[in-house]
Amino acid sequence: METTPGDDRLRPGRVQLALLAARKVEALMGARTAEPVAPPDAGRRGWEPLPRRPDRPGRLRRRGPGSGTGPSGGPGPSARARWGLRAASVLVPLVLWAAVSMAELVDPTFLPSPLAVLEAFAEMLGTGQLLDDTLASLGRVGAGFGLAVLISVPLGVAMGTSAVALALLEPAVGLLRYMPAAAFIPLLIIWLGLGEPSKIAILVLGVVFFNTLMVADAVRRVPGELGQAAATLGARRGEILRKVTWPYALPAVVDAARINAAAAWNFVVVAELIAAESGLGYRIVRAQRFLQTDKIFAVLIVIGIVGLLIDVALRVLRDRLGRWVV
Repeated sequence: METTPGDDRLRPGRVQLALLAARKVEALMGARTAEPVAPPDAGRRGWEPLPRRPDRPGRLRRRGPGSGTGPSGGPGPSARARWGLRAASVLVPLVLWAAVSMAELVDPTFLPSPLAVLEAFAEMLGTGQLLDDTLASLGRVGAGFGLAVLISVPLGVAMGTSAVALALLEPAVGLLRYMPAAAFIPLLIIWLGLGEPSKIAILVLGVVFFNTLMVADAVRRVPGELGQAAATLGARRGEILRKVTWPYALPAVVDAARINAAAAWNFVVVAELIAAESGLGYRIVRAQRFLQTDKIFAVLIVIGIVGLLIDVALRVLRDRLGRWVV
């Protein structure tokens, strides 16, 4: 039987199938090329460009003052503007103080001039009194505040992670924190005497209860999804506490200590006002007896500077420990 070149049905099966597949491919390619292809941005022609958000730093750290953004997350002032505002917060009250003293609106016995305070500061620094008193107060703050932190952090972690500990400790801690530590001074003198133990105990009582509740709140703010994810991966309760809860809450714990460090300074001055032989509070009482208000102002400025340095150190520690917290 003769075959024509256009008749593919009589060819062997494999050749026929290949030809049919080739024809189908050609038909599909022809259909695709026949359809007009619209450019990717054909439907967007005439549209206005979309607004873009300003770039933000990609570092994972806390937002807020000093990080380039405002408290609400928006753009904050530049570094130069922030330093200018900080300088103004110190210079403006100083200029007003100097103006009032130069105008003699207040008796210098009650409000000495900045120059008189500077001279009193230089005098006490030259005799060594100011340095000795500062070191004595720092030692008391370090002992009392450190002991309060050692007590309050475990209690706060227990209250934040255990419902049993919370029900057991919260009523007592909540009751004791409303009792002023200064009211315990007579009892502490009776129990511990007039020496260092009674002064350190005042600091502990003034800090431990507030710090305990703040640590408990910091631990309770840890997202529960983190612990659930760790448990799903096989972590035990102790591992979740050590590797998830504690690292997440640590920056907030340091922040609570930073806030309560100011209370420790307040209480050390109160403790040194009674039956003390050294310390910044003792120096204030000595100056008050002889109406040496210039020395009182000098000591107050020293207390403020030392407290500010402690605050800055704890802030730096908090930021370094909380790099992973957004």
